[in-house]
Amino acid sequence: MTLILYGIPNCDTVKKARGWLAANGIAYDFHDYKKAGIDADHLKAWSEKIGWEKVLNRASSTFKALPDEAKQALDEAKAIALMIEQPSMIKRPIFERNGQIVAGFKPDSLELKALFN
Repeated sequence: MTLILYGIPNCDTVKKARGWLAANGIAYDFHDYKKAGIDADHLKAWSEKIGWEKVLNRASSTFKALPDEAKQALDEAKAIALMIEQPSMIKRPIFERNGQIVAGFKPDSLELKALFN
């Protein structure tokens, strides 16, 4: 199955991940959140596999700009609704292959290496 890289093209971490994939000859499809969006089913599936807390990027400027009341009492349903409304709040990049999900880019991580074996 093809590797899918989810993210936004102007994100520095996504740029690094795409460069690393190209340098290592790893084929992938790129899913741009800004253009293609993301549906609740994807976010729910990712949340079930790795936890919504890893899918939601609390360090993003978009999340930080939310009013305090929007950040309080977060649960999976509320986080998914926020990420659908503003995909910039989704951790970048997310790699998906053969039902495995890895959030973030650390080229030496065992999780990421497992996607290619």
